[in-house]
Amino acid sequence: MITRLLVANRGEIARRIFATCRTLGVTTVAVHSDADADAPFVTEADLAVRLPGNTPAETYLRIDLVLDAARRAGADAVHPGYGFLAENADLAAAVTDAGLTWVGPPAKAIAAMGDKMAAKALLADAGVPMLPTWTEADQVTGFPVLVKAAAGGGGRGMRVVRDAAGLAEAVAGARREAAAAFGDGTVFIERYVERGRHVEVQIFGDTHGTVVALGVRDCSIQRRHQKIVEEAPGVLPPEVRERLHEAAVAAGRAVDYVGAGTVEFLLAPDGEVHFLEMNTRLQVEHPVTEAVTGWDLVRLQLLVAEGEPLPLTATPPADGHAIEVRLCAEDPAQGFRPATGTLHRFAIPGVAGEFTPTKGLRLDSGVVDGSAVSVHYDSMLAKLVAWAPTRAEAARALAGALARAELHGVATNRDLLVRVLRSREFGAAEADTSFLERHEEVFAPLLAADQLPLAALAAALAAAAGRRAAAPVLGGLPSGWRNVPAFPQVTRFAGPAGEIEVRYRLDRTGMLADWSVSPAAASTDRDGPAPDVIVGEAAPDRVVLDVDGTRRAFRVHRVGSEVFVDGPDGAASLTELPRFPLPTAELAAGSLLAPLPGAVTRVHVEVGQRVTAGDLLLTLEAMKLEHPVLAPADGVVAELPVPAGGQVDTGAVLAVVTEEDPR
Repeated sequence: MITRLLVANRGEIARRIFATCRTLGVTTVAVHSDADADAPFVTEADLAVRLPGNTPAETYLRIDLVLDAARRAGADAVHPGYGFLAENADLAAAVTDAGLTWVGPPAKAIAAMGDKMAAKALLADAGVPMLPTWTEADQVTGFPVLVKAAAGGGGRGMRVVRDAAGLAEAVAGARREAAAAFGDGTVFIERYVERGRHVEVQIFGDTHGTVVALGVRDCSIQRRHQKIVEEAPGVLPPEVRERLHEAAVAAGRAVDYVGAGTVEFLLAPDGEVHFLEMNTRLQVEHPVTEAVTGWDLVRLQLLVAEGEPLPLTATPPADGHAIEVRLCAEDPAQGFRPATGTLHRFAIPGVAGEFTPTKGLRLDSGVVDGSAVSVHYDSMLAKLVAWAPTRAEAARALAGALARAELHGVATNRDLLVRVLRSREFGAAEADTSFLERHEEVFAPLLAADQLPLAALAAALAAAAGRRAAAPVLGGLPSGWRNVPAFPQVTRFAGPAGEIEVRYRLDRTGMLADWSVSPAAASTDRDGPAPDVIVGEAAPDRVVLDVDGTRRAFRVHRVGSEVFVDGPDGAASLTELPRFPLPTAELAAGSLLAPLPGAVTRVHVEVGQRVTAGDLLLTLEAMKLEHPVLAPADGVVAELPVPAGGQVDTGAVLAVVTEEDPR
């Protein structure tokens, strides 16, 4: 019987496992890096052990430190979560050798599936259908192909290559990224299927020889080969679903599988099913399976690890439909690069429950208000799951909750997720893995450019109300009122499309007499004069405007000079500019700045070298991903201030490219 469980992971998965442990009366132990010392998963654990350092290689990837932490805390079991060491056979063996209970499959099964090439050979013999696969670039017989990491998952180290010219660099880049994420740079090459669907089967095995399938999930909506939307049950013909169940169970039985696992497949447009890989761990998307089956998969993991038989012997029927989205700290303005910073507010309306099976809206979050999003770890902040009787209802409820969420301080992929859920193709269950490549419109922000002036006006009125509320004298005068109305109030903001200047004037009653927004800076598509606006309410945190006869309420949250405005049409993040700005140092023309903190892993050019637009200048590694820095235009490399191996902060100059001499 497990009494004290150490979770060798962090963030939302640690919190999710702890939630089930609390219901079972199991004492919880967290391990944490220095960067995570104040994270929610640490404060929620019954016991916590520090792993000195910040990077995964220093902390969460150290088997010796994990085992030492278990010894020091008196843990009798270890759960690996997902990511980091979750599919590391050495950790499973070390935990077992130390006399502790390992909550996961046997080390032998992890090793068998961890070597993805050996796994393919083993499962092909068991009758599981396979794609053509190669281990070396010179063996490839046709394109397009997919370069994949042999260890781990989550899209790390994955590259699509469409011709022979780019294969060598793709293999080299995949090896570096895989080594950084999993400590193993081994890769292989697989035939890439165009317009395929990514589907997977949740399996469970026990020590009594039972292996069952718990249904099919569809995870086809992906960006950079990472899943961002998942659902259960997958919308499939019954005969395809049955083939998937049979192949997945056969894969589990081939390795005497115990515990929770996922067998992933590619469903080709012609209906053919191809094995991709088997993940010997709990998946990020397991909540959708929990939602439609009612089973707590972490509870099942613990029971199986204790030697109990599975309480089910056949695939349970699906009740309703569940859809999950991965809410990530990513900056749409920077090509969805991972974003860092402080999350000033994290509020999602209508959540019915957290971390365990829930009907309605479920939130599994690794963050709370005030959480710091670090450069050291994955960018995922939370998973939001909606269950409903039908797929259409689940998609609508999930999109609505996301659209109304208050996510302040760190850029996220929220708007992208909402647009995907509301798209026609997703609604018709016709999406495949290339969905985002075909639909550029889903990358547009929810707040249209012609609605930004109203958000800026709300921010300006809220700021004025805040100053009025804090004023020590003349509190009876309306905020912003002047005895001589010849000059308007002026507030300037830095916005998503540049500087925005709001000018407005209030009458003696405090109502808006006239207003305007600098048209050059607001990037508005509205023709003609500004709409008629009546101020219904103007408080520091709430502004109500009657716009051409329609009432619109805006929630306003201010942190220092940052102003976050959430309205009925979307959210805006603005920075109020000082009335009298201080002089600042001017950057050299052609400066390329670091979009986030990280390390320069490679420099591909030299000072004085001529480059053309799109040439790779250097590679920045941050949040376990490689970020190429490209030449913005033809020119000459004038400066390379950061050498390979150098650490940089956001905004640091990485390179300077000047125009070619016209002579």
